Amino acid sequence: MDFKLSDEELLIKKLARDFAEKEVRPIAKDLSHNKGFPTKIYQKMGELGLAGVPYPEEFGGGDGSWLAFTIVHEEIARVDPSVANSIMGNSSVCSLLSNFGTDKQKERWLTPILTGEKIGAIALTEPNAGSDANNLSTTAKLVGDEWVINGSKTFISNSGTDITGPIVVAAVTGIDENGKKEIGTFIVPRETSGVLVGPLLQKIGFKGNDTRELTFENCRIPKDYLLGDKAKGYKQTLETISSGRFLIAAMAVGLAQGCLDLSLQYVKERKAFGRNLTEFQNIQFKLAEIATKIEIARLITYKAAVLKDNKEPFAMEASMAKLFATKSAMEIAHESVQMHGGYGIMEEYDVSRFFGDAKVLEIVEGTNEIQKIIISRKLINK
Repeated sequence: MDFKLSDEELLIKKLARDFAEKEVRPIAKDLSHNKGFPTKIYQKMGELGLAGVPYPEEFGGGDGSWLAFTIVHEEIARVDPSVANSIMGNSSVCSLLSNFGTDKQKERWLTPILTGEKIGAIALTEPNAGSDANNLSTTAKLVGDEWVINGSKTFISNSGTDITGPIVVAAVTGIDENGKKEIGTFIVPRETSGVLVGPLLQKIGFKGNDTRELTFENCRIPKDYLLGDKAKGYKQTLETISSGRFLIAAMAVGLAQGCLDLSLQYVKERKAFGRNLTEFQNIQFKLAEIATKIEIARLITYKAAVLKDNKEPFAMEASMAKLFATKSAMEIAHESVQMHGGYGIMEEYDVSRFFGDAKVLEIVEGTNEIQKIIISRKLINK
């Protein structure tokens, strides 16, 4: 078993880390305070190839590995998870287009969101559906040569930026012979008539990531904007979400590593009762536990990515990675704030920002409770 990264993966790791330090860190506090989307930063990431690492080169991707893409998410999230999440949200659209789109759809919609010219959004979650995608109420009806979409979505990342391009919308297209909903996915350009974009949602974390509600009122799109099979959109989306889960796990690993880096720096400089904080056994034990959790989380996350690269089943490992890494990130962020004492709850200290971001990681891309359901079902049916 080889735990070494390839030369290409090490190069991408350095590229992502250097970019995060030089471009993202200087604006991270402003993003948190102003709650705005960093359009120029995102476009730079696209120009460097960081947004399209594992996707086909012929459409603007890098033909790289999913492990390398995982490392990109980890390194960006080490500085600001909200910026990393913009790549993750975009990747869901990239995967759907790459896996199920026609060549014509790929040329028109995939290339711009791989290169950073545009950013994609995936509209799955609804106000009354949450993680239960089978309970979707948004509908798409074929009227002549157009699909007419009606319904609403919420918590949609990347949906209201200056460069938002295709929004992939999941909608009910009919009922099958067993009485179950048939769900399709549709490419809806943001500027389409009938697409109403709500105001920026205020979250406890990920404040540099654009998140909004979307409403579709008799939104009409051409017939050929259907993505894949009109009855298999749910299955298509589930395949995409599995990849998103180990990318979220990678972001959790990056956040946790960022917390450890900041905590080490702080305890080496801070004194209490005439002694350096590093001399207290309680602090030493906290640091040891944090480092151990990060290493374990990183290994299971990388394993899920490698399984995908090897075209092996990875859904259970992706859920395990998401569950363990995000839970650990929340615990580590808590301990980091505690080690910083009163400074830890001040907004000018990054650990306070990471604390809010860590909570978001436990919710997005399927709550941790959903991950437990997936893992247990896989075990029982094995």
